[in-house]
This record gives sequence, structure tokens and C-alpha cells, in this order.
Amino acid sequence: MNIVLFALFAIFFLLLIFPFTVYPCSLRLLRTMPIRAENAQPNLTATIIFSAFNEAGAVRKKVENIRRIRELTSNIDAMVYVDQSSDGSLEMWQAHPDVVRVVAASERTGKAVGMGKMARQANSDILICTDANVEMAPEAPAELLKCFADPDVGGVCGRLVYTNSRDSSMAQANSAYWRIEEFIKREEGRTGSTLGADGSIFAVRRSLYPDVPSHLLDDFIVSMSVVFAGKRFVSAPNALAYEQTAAKSSEEFRRKRRIACRAFSSHRHISKEVRSLPLLDQYKYYSHRWLRWNSGLWLSLSGIFGLAWIVSFAGAPTGLTVGAIGSLLLLLCLFGPKTFAQIGDIVLSFTATQLGVMDALRGRKYQTWQPPSDR
Repeated sequence: MNIVLFALFAIFFLLLIFPFTVYPCSLRLLRTMPIRAENAQPNLTATIIFSAFNEAGAVRKKVENIRRIRELTSNIDAMVYVDQSSDGSLEMWQAHPDVVRVVAASERTGKAVGMGKMARQANSDILICTDANVEMAPEAPAELLKCFADPDVGGVCGRLVYTNSRDSSMAQANSAYWRIEEFIKREEGRTGSTLGADGSIFAVRRSLYPDVPSHLLDDFIVSMSVVFAGKRFVSAPNALAYEQTAAKSSEEFRRKRRIACRAFSSHRHISKEVRSLPLLDQYKYYSHRWLRWNSGLWLSLSGIFGLAWIVSFAGAPTGLTVGAIGSLLLLLCLFGPKTFAQIGDIVLSFTATQLGVMDALRGRKYQTWQPPSDR
């Protein structure tokens, strides 16, 4: 019995740490698939598209950012979908018709609907997808477009950098997590394709942009559709974008839960196509995505079987003591001094993601969003 309990503990603990440790290292063992003609300057047109809801505080910086991009890169347009904002930002966007074309929603629809509308209305070769509060480096679109000189490339993701990583323990935890995520995306792209993009900065051929149901995660569905079409989705680490991460744990918890619900609902929507992918891409997908979505489950099960293993060979009193100490340490991480706060924030992140997965399994849908209060 001791061996069985220890084996179960070890298995679930390995599943917990695998996406963050073993998987990134395993990618380093795979051969490089170079991007052909990566130094060429393809004569492609592009449209920057993004959705906005109550982002009045971001309008001035975003407009200026697009102006600087256009100074460096020709043949780039910009469109914004204003999703029934109530803060007067619609008029603020409309005040810059020379910079951005405004698509105003007649009713609140959510980001996926808005991005789809702009994709259908654009007439460029490439769509560069981003967020209203994200600032792209002026040279970032050009770095993305370089990759499309390879006809096998259907999509490219840039690299997101958080600008407020020291603001709070939650911001520090998010930044550390994101550095691992960016490394994984680079390695996945180097060895074939990245499985899933972040909505802060990525580009796709307009002809590959799919119809996305309103309750699903559009950036995930769009980037996966590129791979399903037989094209590569690669990484351009020199295409930089900058964003502030949520500094408040409560807001980040809600955001992660909402994103996880939409992501896992998206997984269920595309699961048949995922199973038809080559084995290497399936390995990437389940290691990078599926295992990580269930981190809260692996954490709980490893804790349960680890405690049961201790009880089995050391007795119930020892097990209860270890359990009590573990509970106190967890409370210290969640509510104690900042020294332990990052560990608590990681546990909260796993919990929020697992609750989002449970929301998806129960059929809950998140279609619209609210910007953080500190924006």
C-alpha cells in the first residue's frame, strides 16, 4: 500500500511540474525547423485589429503607438471594435479617423465577435491582433511580417513584456510565469509550431482567420486554426509588446478563471482536430495546454496522496501533524508577509484556472469582459 500511495503522489506531482520543467527542457532536444527567407521583406499589407471596452485611459497612448508604427512600416492600417463602451471612449477613438477605423457595436457582444467582424471587413494580407492596452514596439509589426516571407508560415506570435513586475507579489508571480511561457513559445516555434497564442500580439494570414463562437477564446482558436490548416505558427521574439499585468490578486483571480473557462471550452470545441494533429504537435498541446489547465487538480491530488502515504507508514498522528503544518504554511503564503506571498499567488492561480475548467464543464460561458480597475 505504501508503494501505491507514493507512486500516486509522485505521478500527480510530476503532472503538476511537468509543463513548467520537464516539457520546456524536452523541447531543447528537438531539431530546429528554420523559417525560410526570414531576412526577406515581403510586400504584404497588414491591419492592426483590437477590441476595446471602456478603455478611455488607453486611447491617447494607443493612437500615438499606431502613429509611430506607421512611421516605420508602410501598408499598415488599424481598426478598433468599440464594444458599447460607456465611458465616452467611442468618441475619443472616432476623433482620430486618420489613424484608426472605428467599428462601433450596436450591442454588447464581446471580443470574439468584434475581432471576427474586423477580420471580415479588413482587406489586407495579414491581420495583426492585439489589445487596446498593449503598446507594441514600433518595429514589432515589421518583425512579424518578415516571417510571412516563408509561405509555410500562417501565423506569428510576438513577445509580451510586463512593465510593472515589481508592483505586487501577484505581478511578480505573473511576470515569472510569463517568462517561462515566452521561452516555451519560442522553443515550440523553433521546432515547428507554437500551439496557441496570447492575444497581446500575434499575426495571421487573413485567409486563415476562422469564425469563432462568441463564448470561446478567439486568440487561441485563431492560432490553432493556422496549425489545423497545415501551416506553421511560429514565434518572433524580437516583435515586442508591453503591458501592465493586474496588480490586485482578486482581479487577477477573476481574469484567470474567465480565461481558463473560455480556453477549456475552446479545447472541447477543437478536440477532434487536435487528435488529428501529428504526434509531436499533440505532445506539445497536451503538455503545454491540457496539463497546465488542470494544475489545480494535480496539486490537490498530489497533496492528498502524499498525506495518505505519510499516514500509511508513520501513523495518523504524524499525518495529522504534517497536514496541520501544511495548512498553516498555506495560510501564511495566502495571508502572511510578502516573503511568502508569491507562493500563495501561484496557488491562487492554479485554483482560479481549475475553477475556470470546472465552469466550462458545467456549461458556463464568459462572453464579455471588464478592464481592471487600475487601468
